[in-house]
Amino acid sequence: MKRITILIADDEAEIADLVALHLQKEGYHTVKVLDGQSALHAVQTQAIDLAVLDIMMPGMDGYEVTRKIREQHHMPIIFLSAKTSDMDKITGLITGADDYMTKPFNPMELVARVNSQLRRSLQFNQAVPTQRTLLEKGGLVIMPEQHSVTLYGKPLELTPKEFDILYLLASHSKQVFSAESIFEQVWGEAYYEGGNTVMVHIRTLRKKLGEDLDKNKFIKTIWGVGYTFND
Repeated sequence: MKRITILIADDEAEIADLVALHLQKEGYHTVKVLDGQSALHAVQTQAIDLAVLDIMMPGMDGYEVTRKIREQHHMPIIFLSAKTSDMDKITGLITGADDYMTKPFNPMELVARVNSQLRRSLQFNQAVPTQRTLLEKGGLVIMPEQHSVTLYGKPLELTPKEFDILYLLASHSKQVFSAESIFEQVWGEAYYEGGNTVMVHIRTLRKKLGEDLDKNKFIKTIWGVGYTFND
């Protein structure tokens, strides 16, 4: 069985040790670092399956680490931070994190979230080869094998969740998806309060596609129902 390695990046050694202790009890191998640059170096030099990142770290904060990781890697990322505002959480998700927990935290809840993210990641990776094909839609090219998108030949920098939402909509042109359906299919878990999360991701996705509120060429809102893709 493949050994699963989890990166823990936190400038408070006591917290990193606590997280590592609980994850090791679950059978995971852990790599602990105390700053952002070391976290990025670990991802570049080791096979990391999931990262637990603090945001406020010296040298390079968690947001910047995540942006650089997302340039080449798609492993799940969970932010574990003392920043507790809704805007902090939204920024974390937009940057490319898959989940966000605030401090103080319950270590067992963190373990549960790690298990959930790894489970979804495994299911996604197994499904991609047989379920996804290249899509070309009016200047938009979506390449699932490379997990990349170009618009009129220009590469777009999308987070994994933005990519999954775009592919879901584009591969089912004209079908209307509710926020609940998008959340359950992309995040792989039961819908509870994910409507705002979906809305935030749709908004940033539209911005990257160069769309405005008055004219949405690719993603169209069906008010009171959900979202659809214009072919």
